[in-house]
Amino acid sequence: MAFPRGKIYDATIESMILKENIPLLVYLPASYSEDEQYPLLIVQDGKDYFQLGKLTRFADELIDEGILEKTIIVATHYKSIKDRRNKYHPSGNENLNFMKFIANELIPWVDEHYPTYTIREKRTLMGDSLAGTVSLRTALYFPELFKNLILHSPYVNETILEEVESAPSVFNFEIYHVIGKEETVVKVSNNQDFLTPNRELHQLFIAKGYETFYDEFSGGHSWKYWQSDVKRALQTMFS
Repeated sequence: MAFPRGKIYDATIESMILKENIPLLVYLPASYSEDEQYPLLIVQDGKDYFQLGKLTRFADELIDEGILEKTIIVATHYKSIKDRRNKYHPSGNENLNFMKFIANELIPWVDEHYPTYTIREKRTLMGDSLAGTVSLRTALYFPELFKNLILHSPYVNETILEEVESAPSVFNFEIYHVIGKEETVVKVSNNQDFLTPNRELHQLFIAKGYETFYDEFSGGHSWKYWQSDVKRALQTMFS
């Protein structure tokens, strides 16, 4: 079925924090107008979500059906596997600086160039695996900027669990959180699997009183399964 398509633009932001130029993908919905205001979705592993996850296609479809509010999507992406780990992993050399980049450089850049809402209730961070981890931690470090999270199989360790547990109760979050039932076979440090700590994370979200959608899908740690969930994630978070 044909429906109006939004436009995707390449952009670059010079980061003084990371000391490098950061390429971006910017999605503007069909019938975009500078006279309107838009919610903002910031996506890590951006090219993967655009290409493998069909994120913008699902957005176009849901906007056309009146299910999804017209939303601006800004995507960052890694240069290499090493770069991804350095920026996304909690122990990565550039992890803290990357989170500062999102909060202190990317958000002001977006607000300057596009008519986005500037309240936390209209900002969402999204990511898969380590990209989900850095999205979650960015919201925890800068809760005054972000309320909403979409997490596809985030990497979770003791650092993450401790940070969630100690997060100030003054800020609430709305979280979409899914993990695959077969992710027990995905091993990380200390022979820990992905599923068990995600279950612990979900229980922590509940204990903190966060608004949480949680599901365990039939599948593993790959885009074969995440792609089929992207549409539901958008429907749940933005409708």
